[in-house]
Amino acid sequence: MTENQPQLPQFDPSNPALVTPRLRPVRGFPAQVGDQVALGLADAKQISDKIVMLAPAAQFILPLLDGTRNLDQVVAEVGRGLNREVMQQIVMQLEDACLLYSPRFEALVAKMRLDFDSNPILPPASTVAFTDALVMQELGEEGFAKASDDQKQELGATKLREAFDEWIAKALETAENPSFDTLPKAIVAPHLDYPRGWMNYASTYGRLRVCERPDRIVVLGTNHFGEGTGVVGCDKGYQTPLGLCELDTALVAQLRQRLGDAIFENRYDHEREHSIELHIPWIQHCIGADDSGNFPKVFGALIHDPTVNAGESYDGKGISVQTFVDALRESLKTLPGKTLIVSSADLSHVGPAFGDQQALAGEGSEPEQFRNRVFAHDKEMLNMLREKKIDDLIAAMSWQQNPTRWCSLGNLVATMKAVDPQTVSILNYAAAMDQQGVGMVSSVAMVMN
Repeated sequence: MTENQPQLPQFDPSNPALVTPRLRPVRGFPAQVGDQVALGLADAKQISDKIVMLAPAAQFILPLLDGTRNLDQVVAEVGRGLNREVMQQIVMQLEDACLLYSPRFEALVAKMRLDFDSNPILPPASTVAFTDALVMQELGEEGFAKASDDQKQELGATKLREAFDEWIAKALETAENPSFDTLPKAIVAPHLDYPRGWMNYASTYGRLRVCERPDRIVVLGTNHFGEGTGVVGCDKGYQTPLGLCELDTALVAQLRQRLGDAIFENRYDHEREHSIELHIPWIQHCIGADDSGNFPKVFGALIHDPTVNAGESYDGKGISVQTFVDALRESLKTLPGKTLIVSSADLSHVGPAFGDQQALAGEGSEPEQFRNRVFAHDKEMLNMLREKKIDDLIAAMSWQQNPTRWCSLGNLVATMKAVDPQTVSILNYAAAMDQQGVGMVSSVAMVMN
């Protein structure tokens, strides 16, 4: 799979990172290259955006790239016709994509962190990709290519608002209570991409349109790719195609006072994290701006899994869930105005795409039975949330080892503990499955008062 590859850097035999390569965390996936099937590799941490295409036989090589073997040892151990020349070329493909621990990767990380710290605002990523797709759908490829950035931005914002309004109308058309009477303490909505998660986004945010406006919003997300072992705060505001939500600097100051700089030590984890960004346009559209044209101020934090190490950070060095919750509660008590907390939560991740042997679709009763077991498990766990049995939920998920891979236990638990609601209501539950039945992700819309 080396044809049509871009020019690679030259192999440097004096570079230990190339002679004894150590592979960074990668995500593998099947890819079609011409009439051949390739093994695609992407950065599991999303620091590098480059993709590497290798022959499927590379699967026998990658586990050996652990920094303990030189290239000749890898060639000898793999066999199968592998030679030193091919091995060097594979290593340089990985190096070019910054998929090896090396000075090249370290330089990329240094630049990313410098760029991150030089800007007080996180630029849009997932949201602008979605609006660009809407604009291209409207204008066609040729029209999109000819449109100026300003035209794309204006049309993208318009099309995004239209999509939100259409989804809200569909989600609430038969709802008995299409709006909240008062501003809730917290809401739960997914961080799925909009085409798969729109029903539950709309079921929560659509009901906020006529509520009292909050003075600040705290969005608690999931750390999908980052290095943080505990709670990780973001010291920036959020830009989306609909505008800017400034950082709640007053809340940040209070949290720093209680938690020190540790809350922001791994702030770079927010650079490519989507679980908070995807909520910001809904906040901007459904809650809107004040009389001065300002959207609510926002603070975002990523919460780790409380079933690991009893809620302490994974390595005992980061900020625990309970420590963060206590600091957040005390901080909010000192600040004026009303706060809305958003739990950005996806639930089960099942199917072959996530390691299950059982298919989600196909002939026979097994796929349906498998899906029904997932739904039943979700219902059982959600009932614990609804009944405010949060410690029971943590215990059950710990004992069962989270069998359906709920990815957002951390922010669900933190939200519940932070707001201590009197009532928890489930507004809607949904699961999205791809057409091939390879993967299914479930989510929920909830409100806490």
